[in-house]
Amino acid sequence: MVLALGLAMAVLVAGGCSRLTFVKQDASRKGVERVAPEYTFKETESGKRRLEARRLAASADRHLRVGELDAAARQARAAIKADPDLPESHTAMALVAARQGNAELSGSHHSEAARVGPSGATFNNYGAWLCGNGRAEESLTWFDQAVTDPRYGDRAGALANAGTCAARAGQFDRVERDLRAALELDPVNAVALTSMAEESMRQGRYLDARAFSERRLAAAPATPTALELASRIEDKLGDSVAAARYVQRLRTEFPQAGTAFPGESSTP
Repeated sequence: MVLALGLAMAVLVAGGCSRLTFVKQDASRKGVERVAPEYTFKETESGKRRLEARRLAASADRHLRVGELDAAARQARAAIKADPDLPESHTAMALVAARQGNAELSGSHHSEAARVGPSGATFNNYGAWLCGNGRAEESLTWFDQAVTDPRYGDRAGALANAGTCAARAGQFDRVERDLRAALELDPVNAVALTSMAEESMRQGRYLDARAFSERRLAAAPATPTALELASRIEDKLGDSVAAARYVQRLRTEFPQAGTAFPGESSTP
């Protein structure tokens, strides 16, 4: 199952500004000249470093999106050097390391991002890494923390991840609870819909599984996982024609997947 990593960085290219309160002169006081006060601002060195780190992290993200991994890595390392306490810098490095196949380095930077910048986003990202690297039970605590962050804009994503990873951890008492909570917030959350179809299959509720699978395929572009799941559900329902139709779609749209029809042997 594909986790919603969230793994999209909220990189602020421009630095935040403090709100200033200007004193309004009392015009009723006769003979008092109203002079606008002068304010002189001097950006601190730490502020400059943070601004530069944000710029570099954003640059790393842009390079990563177009597959320029070496350039992305250089920019992410420079961002960390400029401001090691900026969570976006570590998130950028974590994503680069994941693309490079270095899971351990990716996890260490997701962990560091959560330490220096505790937030729903960094908690969800680290939880997703833990779940994807065989530590599903440990990941649940991080998803729970993400959900309780009132500022986090993707609570549905964290709940969907929590339900998906609870199934991997064998904690089936919370799987459906978390997934339904995710769908209440976001009825077209692809991760939650896929996992609800899987959970319904596990419970032998194949008609429910079909309904969730169809909702998933209507909510977002098809993936090999979604089509293969739909085929398995139809096979359980005894509709071999529908099952074969989904696999044919998979073969046409994702020829590299190598999935067989129900009853056949999968190709390597």
